[in-house]
Amino acid sequence: MSNLVTGCAGFIGSHLAKRLLDLGEEVIGVDNLNDYYDIRLKEERLSELLEYPNFHFEKVDISDHNDLEEVFESQNINNVFHLAAQAGVRYSISKPEEYMKSNVTGFFNVLSLMVKYNKKHLYYASSSSVYGNQKKIPYQESDCCNNQVSFYAATKKSNEIMAESFCCIHDLVCTGLRFFTVYGPKGRPDMAYYSFTDAIYNNKQIKIYNNGQLSRDFTYIDDVIDAILLLRKSRMTDSNVLDLHEIYNIGQGKPAKLMDFVLLLEKLIGKDAKKVFMPMQPGDVLTTFADTTKLFETTGVKPTTSLNDGLMKFVEWFKKYKEDN
Repeated sequence: MSNLVTGCAGFIGSHLAKRLLDLGEEVIGVDNLNDYYDIRLKEERLSELLEYPNFHFEKVDISDHNDLEEVFESQNINNVFHLAAQAGVRYSISKPEEYMKSNVTGFFNVLSLMVKYNKKHLYYASSSSVYGNQKKIPYQESDCCNNQVSFYAATKKSNEIMAESFCCIHDLVCTGLRFFTVYGPKGRPDMAYYSFTDAIYNNKQIKIYNNGQLSRDFTYIDDVIDAILLLRKSRMTDSNVLDLHEIYNIGQGKPAKLMDFVLLLEKLIGKDAKKVFMPMQPGDVLTTFADTTKLFETTGVKPTTSLNDGLMKFVEWFKKYKEDN
């Protein structure tokens, strides 16, 4: 089995690539190694993958159609896992052009090349942010999602619409993955759990928005990779796929209050946080809460790692990473 993983040096992409390699499958990894956050972390993730003989890396920007086409043309690819994207809600306010380039143009390039080179199975990253600030919880995949409150969320919603149209026109089989605050070792430094840990560890202030009146559905990285691979198994073995395009919530289904989350971090790190309470930020949502019924009905499992266990593993990795760097 040969798999194309875009964003292979990213957080979720690197974990997925490693799991596939451990299963003995071939992985063609694509990443542009941009400097949105410390590139040394991306290089460390990539270096681990490069130790595998069944891994092949191409430094390619997915927004460059010609460079990406060379990958499709030269490699024998069975499945495409499209995880490359410009991440970050707040950054999309100041740099929306980066999101158009990567998340919209890049996604179109992947779709069009799948059609041209007759690749049928696409698994792509969407986001819980597409639900916006809707009051109905938990969020179900069938909910109407037309109130995105950040440009990042708007690009992710556009991905789902684009995938739907390509499935209808070209008979692609697409699986959209609405990720809910994925965390764990080798995670993204721009995310709150990482930046809070870094600040507490170094006796710096942490900014707590909306005066702490927020909650997030944290989902541990190993549970996310399990879900992706189980969905692949289900979608590939079902020869009578009625719905070419399916979307799944990939979440824990147990949102944690922000202040409870901070207290847990303080306990695991062994230090008190220097808290600064701030108003709500543009683009933020009050809560995220995944209904995982559809995922369970399709795969027979749902994420189970507790926030305590997942954060413990992250903090252990973080301390070692800081010591080594």
